[in-house]
Amino acid sequence: MNKGRKITGGKYTKNRKKKSYEIAGQKRIVKIGEEKRKSKRTRGGNKKTFLIKAKFVNVKKDNKKIKAEIKNVLETPSNRFLARQNIITKGTVIETNLGKVKVTNRPSQEGIVNGILIE
Repeated sequence: MNKGRKITGGKYTKNRKKKSYEIAGQKRIVKIGEEKRKSKRTRGGNKKTFLIKAKFVNVKKDNKKIKAEIKNVLETPSNRFLARQNIITKGTVIETNLGKVKVTNRPSQEGIVNGILIE
């Protein structure tokens, strides 16, 4: 059976094209380096700030938030190849001057990196 065809052999036709808000944007990757952010106009005239490079992480320790410097990416459970390229995503374990920290937010969506101490 051919993919994208009816059982009779006829083609399926698209109902409509995607609207501009349905089109996926460019994939954002957050790397280690001097802080760099960009903002984008979103639907309704709002702004979304996303992170491109990060140097610091807000670490939650004993109900206090401490700003720590990111040294290295140790592991990324979702994709091991991201850790090799020092890309920060949600769930990534990073090395800081306080110890190992697990990222708890989506830095490419929120513009900051938050995490909790795991050591």
